[in-house]
Amino acid sequence: MKKIPWLHIILFIATFISTLTVGALQTQMPEDIIKNPSKILNGLPFSFTLMLMLLCHELSHYIASKRHKVKATLPYFIPAPTLIGTLGAFIKMKSPITTRRALIDIGASGPIAGFIISFIATIIGLSMSDIVLTKKVTSSSLALGDSMLFSLLSRLILGEIPDAYDILLHPIAFAGWIGFFVTALNLIPIGQLDGGHIAYALLGERHINISKILVLIMILLGAFLWQGWLIWALLLLILGLRHPPVLYWETPLDKRRRLIGWITGLIFIATFIPVPFKVL
Repeated sequence: MKKIPWLHIILFIATFISTLTVGALQTQMPEDIIKNPSKILNGLPFSFTLMLMLLCHELSHYIASKRHKVKATLPYFIPAPTLIGTLGAFIKMKSPITTRRALIDIGASGPIAGFIISFIATIIGLSMSDIVLTKKVTSSSLALGDSMLFSLLSRLILGEIPDAYDILLHPIAFAGWIGFFVTALNLIPIGQLDGGHIAYALLGERHINISKILVLIMILLGAFLWQGWLIWALLLLILGLRHPPVLYWETPLDKRRRLIGWITGLIFIATFIPVPFKVL
């Protein structure tokens, strides 16, 4: 008889509640929810979209791990009182990754799945978003930066935004934006991030040189554009820039997996946001 994974279930429910609350607060004031608790259901579009993206990302890692006989846990979701109600989700590898093919499959499957959900959500959400005068936005409002892909989709769906106007994102579009951002963070080709797995599978020990250069670039971005990159650079230095070796390096990559690896590189470039947040 299999043991029920209670911790994973509890964390999933807690994260659903925290993202549901954040989603509801995007459309009404806290006192409105207190007076009428049913209004928390207004957070469903945001919560469902974000949770679906995170779930597809982590389950894709999990399924790819099982397919390559790598032991892995079910996803751990992390509820948190943040702007999006969570710190994301992760799975834990409990055995070494055996080959470069497995490394590509496990590393790329999550970001690609999350990217597809985010892409669909962004298209749907932007079609329901509004164009508003920026003078209607308060001075304490948070402005979101644009990746190349999000900016392109905005122009295609909403057209050119006139001066003094901006896009008021629908909660589904905001969840799609977060999905792109999370995808880009995971695909940074450093250490043991998903992008690090892919870069190591493609380049081997040369991957460490790329890691060092990218950390330096993140420090420069943090110094001149967005200070959050300094935190990321410090965190990655603490976790380590070097990727552990696979058991059977001599197993070659086929053309399909090399193509998948380079496609994830294009996804990273398309979804990367130099300045994710700024206060107006």
